Amino acid sequence: MKNTVKVQRVILDLTQEELAEKIGVSRQTISSIEKGRYVPSTVLALKLSKLFNKPIHEFFSLEEED
Repeated sequence: MKNTVKVQRVILDLTQEELAEKIGVSRQTISSIEKGRYVPSTVLALKLSKLFNKPIHEFFSLEEED
């Protein structure tokens, strides 16, 4: 799965820590999502969608091997 979470976070001028606090996860979780090592739950993806004010498919997308 590809994502643009880091780009969206930077657009909002948030650190990983600030984003983590806003959606109730650890900074390490945000780092893992941004690096593609962790696929977030539906609830977490919806929280990001609400915070970014964008549909989920604008910052998460499937790759061929998914």
